[in-house]
Amino acid sequence: MDKLSRRDFTRDAISSVLTFSLLETLFENDAFADEVKPLTGKWLAEVNQVARELKDETIKQVIWQEKVEELLSEVPLEELLKLVNFERLTKNLKIKSKSETSLRFNFNKVEGAPARLAFGKQIFALNKGNSVVPHGHNNMVTAFLILKGDLHGRHFDRLKDEPKHLIIKPTIDRKFKPGECSTISDYKDNIHWFEALTDNSFIFNIHVFGLKRPGPRLPTSRVYVDPEGEKLKGGLIRAPRSNFKELSRKYG
Repeated sequence: MDKLSRRDFTRDAISSVLTFSLLETLFENDAFADEVKPLTGKWLAEVNQVARELKDETIKQVIWQEKVEELLSEVPLEELLKLVNFERLTKNLKIKSKSETSLRFNFNKVEGAPARLAFGKQIFALNKGNSVVPHGHNNMVTAFLILKGDLHGRHFDRLKDEPKHLIIKPTIDRKFKPGECSTISDYKDNIHWFEALTDNSFIFNIHVFGLKRPGPRLPTSRVYVDPEGEKLKGGLIRAPRSNFKELSRKYG
């Protein structure tokens, strides 16, 4: 039998992944360690199935949040990170200042993976003081999984839209470590803000577009907002609408 190269063995043996984007990056950079444990595509297929059910409106957005958080909690992050030469994977990466750096990759087929994805994916890279600036979304859900580094994560419920403000209420305010995740939807924890507490912090993101949100029809987009607004009764905040440039200048 011909001797397989390490790269060929990896492609044949792997049947599951931590995430789509991370796996794609690993293949592109040949960043697997010498010994790679066989994985399965089951986790990958389950993430896609939940996204498909959401788009087909057979489950609600908050149920998607619960299921995805459960799936992300099952990801063997520590085991995989031990197998990956992460420094080699990112050694040529230049992380932007005053902003997040978004990493996107071509998808490499994985045994057991769905042929068509029902969700998008990317990896955010940040240095200390950089932020995924405060923003909400229209007509979509998204999930963050911390791959590396420590981050300060804040979430808010978006209770009411006004022409120049949003009425929001804080829901989550804590430190996030590798392996921890959070989700947002039009119905729960709609606004989020992550600030890197350490250099070389990485967040894996998955998102599903084209959903129906409560209230008037709005374009699918980010909704930028500054949480440092007017304090109202009951812990509410009248937060001014903003834009990416202004929030990057203020929050990094």
